Amino acid sequence: MADSAAIAEAVERLLVGDVVAIPTETVYGLAADASNAEAVAQIYRTKGRPDFNPLIVHVPDHAAAERLAQFDDRASMLAFRFWPGPLTLVLPLQPDAPVAKAVTAGLPTIALRCPAHPVMQAVLRQSGLFLAAPSANRSGGISPTRAEHVARSFGDAMPLVLDAGPCAAGLESTIVAVRENGWQLLRPGPVTADEIAHLLGEPPLPVTEAKFEAPGQLASHYAPSKPVRLNVTEAVSDEWHIGYGGIAGDDNLSTEGDLAEAAAHLFDALHKADASAKKAIAITPIPDEGIGVAINDRLRRAAA
Repeated sequence: MADSAAIAEAVERLLVGDVVAIPTETVYGLAADASNAEAVAQIYRTKGRPDFNPLIVHVPDHAAAERLAQFDDRASMLAFRFWPGPLTLVLPLQPDAPVAKAVTAGLPTIALRCPAHPVMQAVLRQSGLFLAAPSANRSGGISPTRAEHVARSFGDAMPLVLDAGPCAAGLESTIVAVRENGWQLLRPGPVTADEIAHLLGEPPLPVTEAKFEAPGQLASHYAPSKPVRLNVTEAVSDEWHIGYGGIAGDDNLSTEGDLAEAAAHLFDALHKADASAKKAIAITPIPDEGIGVAINDRLRRAAA
């Protein structure tokens, strides 16, 4: 449950340096006090996450974000338009930002998001903390969009979980880096590149450097324990087939061909497929447009 008593317990645990799994509108996050180096280290240990991979810090509002990062006019435009919501901004770190060095993996930038989920907002405001919160699963595995996904990933090592049911968006946030000479899309997500380009009046810069400034940039990520085959219209006998639209499959992301519905169901469908008796997973082609770009990004990394 994620009632007032559970939220109060989560706040108490966070204030003493524990980690807690908290729902957001994207996926469940494994949260800890971003200013507490030992608490942040516990995130990395619990997930088995490589320490060169920085963490997203969650803040309650734009004013709080300005204590951690330097906003120019374009960054402020993005925050005012898309926050609270599923957009992460990678911005220059404030010199006196109260965050542990491991949060940024030693980089001069920080990844920030203002989440829309009422439970995460309640925890942020009641604790007064900035919360580093990557997805609440073992590193590289399928992201959790339900509390039971968190339990399946961590088993006996599971932290306290605030269970607020399934996440509405179902995909991790879009990540945008705002540079002096433009902006870059580091990870596609629910906020599309077209929406950002329309607001800023310019297309994204190409991403040419292979440096890790934000989560989701590893070639293999979001991966089930079974082999994944993409763009499959007819599965073979030992494959669990995830369908879309008119291709039914064993499970269907959206019988109506609705990409937003498909995004919300994607990780849950991958968890079901991974738990099935079949030896492999086959996935129907997904249109590479709108939020379909983000769905296909996750699927390519899951299959890598």
